[in-house]
Amino acid sequence: MSNESTKVLDFFQSEFGIDQKVMSDVLAAALSRGGDFAELYFEHRITSNMHFEEGIVKESSGGIIQGVGIRVVSGDSFGYAYSEDFNLESMRRAAITASQICKGGKPGQPIDATFLQAANLYPITTPSIDVRALEKLELIRRADKAARAYNPAVKKVIAMFSEEYKQVMIAASDGRLVADIQPLVSLRVFVIAERDNKPGQGSNSGAARMGLDYFANRRTPEMIGQEAARIAVQALDAVDAPAGMYPVVLAAGRSGVLLHEAVGHGLEADFNRKKLSNYSDRIGQVVASPLCTVVDDGTVAYSKGSLNIDDEGNLPNYNVLIENGTLSNYLQDRISSKHFDNKLTGNGRRQSFRHAPMPRMTNTYMLAGQSTFEELIASVEKGLYCVGYSGGQVNIYNGDFTFGLTEAYLIENGKITAPVKNANLIGNGPEVLSKVTMVANDFALSEDGGMCGKNGQMVPIGLGMPSVLVSSITVGGTAA
Repeated sequence: MSNESTKVLDFFQSEFGIDQKVMSDVLAAALSRGGDFAELYFEHRITSNMHFEEGIVKESSGGIIQGVGIRVVSGDSFGYAYSEDFNLESMRRAAITASQICKGGKPGQPIDATFLQAANLYPITTPSIDVRALEKLELIRRADKAARAYNPAVKKVIAMFSEEYKQVMIAASDGRLVADIQPLVSLRVFVIAERDNKPGQGSNSGAARMGLDYFANRRTPEMIGQEAARIAVQALDAVDAPAGMYPVVLAAGRSGVLLHEAVGHGLEADFNRKKLSNYSDRIGQVVASPLCTVVDDGTVAYSKGSLNIDDEGNLPNYNVLIENGTLSNYLQDRISSKHFDNKLTGNGRRQSFRHAPMPRMTNTYMLAGQSTFEELIASVEKGLYCVGYSGGQVNIYNGDFTFGLTEAYLIENGKITAPVKNANLIGNGPEVLSKVTMVANDFALSEDGGMCGKNGQMVPIGLGMPSVLVSSITVGGTAA
């Protein structure tokens, strides 16, 4: 048993009296009206946030979120209830409520617990919550200072720091008992620039499952602040984007948001189990260019999308979803994996103890190809180079999307020229993958502090890709 896991078990027992006997009693109550299995998800989360604007802290908040979610599963159905109170009677009431929602089969008894070893993807020596608030404020001030110093056109800077320290423990009626500590830190900077009454905006962020050493060893506050300012100032010189069908080069890293939203959700097994996805019943079929291999990898060290255990207590995996253009797998949670008779993929995730788990992405990306970035650009006579995205609208069932572009450039005669403004990409995710004609060797995993929403639940995710050339996408623009 790892030191981190031991800390979590000791914490819940010493602070709340939750030991294996208590868990067994609650699981027995959950199975009192039948069910295939039952599961307890204990959570204790400490959060804090700082909002820095115009040289002062405009807002600072924090709190503790704690409780237990109880799920009873029978076939493809489940009952779910939760308690914010860790006393035995409250948990038993929640367990009985879940059992009443999902009745099926004979009453059962949980198997004696066996502790399962979690992964160790984000070991930390000093959690950020143990560091003085003044040190976190200094990070924000450094980002603010760097953004303001970038260019006289910078007029306004907003910087936000957030952190959480989450301890989870999962016990199930099949004997699984696992625990994890899940840290997360994030720094985000927004910049508004102005010149000749013309505004420009930019943002940048960094996030990881690390302590504050992330901002010393990976992405400094200066890097984040300067990048946000660069985007805002550059927007002042942008020209109107053209409109029409054009070849588009999607930049490495952040362009993974297109892959995540317009393709990745359609590969989540619950949509396919319910026949709601464009990819339903298509395992083994060609769904993309043969240059495209797409994976979901929950094992990337320190990434905000990674987990030592998923929210059902399963180990993370490196899952190949599309291999050389052929659909090979879906992202499974426990219910879907049983339905499809497939292996678990480590993708059962939830926002908190108040929410039931469902198939969700972790770190989703496309593998690198053989071309160079320069070769991609040189092959385009007239098109667009897309780097940053916002305001996306996606139909996650069929992959139709519209994304605003926060950073994009014209490509003319094989060269990147002017930045553009007021541009959108309009298309369909599966169709875009089928139009990929070149994939570069410059893979990057984005470290932006993005979150993903599905059915009202938000979870941290990672995304990335190499630069890719798409033969044609509809560009919405305002150029005459």
